[in-house]
Amino acid sequence: MSKKLVSFAITALLATTGFAQSATTTGSTSNSATSATNPNHRTINQRKRNQQRRIDQGEDSGQLTRREDHNLEKKEHALNQEERDMRKLDNGKLTAQDRKTINKQQNKLSKNIYRDKHNARKRKS
Repeated sequence: MSKKLVSFAITALLATTGFAQSATTTGSTSNSATSATNPNHRTINQRKRNQQRRIDQGEDSGQLTRREDHNLEKKEHALNQEERDMRKLDNGKLTAQDRKTINKQQNKLSKNIYRDKHNARKRKS
């Protein structure tokens, strides 16, 4: 009986220690200093600028047709308007859920840009 009690106590101690470590690790990754040093973490505005640059480059090189360019610009404008609306609802701030939604939509727009730039259609002069 005492062996079971000792093994239970050791297991409980290890589980508690492991939980405490994971809680502090998770807490530190949400720190803004960590996100600033992580090169893979980009802000919404940085992604907007990058995607606009990609659309402009595709337009200049002829990789995007006029219709593809127009559709991408329209989607980008709608996403920007949605972000402004989200900020209005929360006093100029974006909630974590808003950021998640915008990030998901930016991912979709990025895939659309890639697909349109790399298809067989080219702009006619």
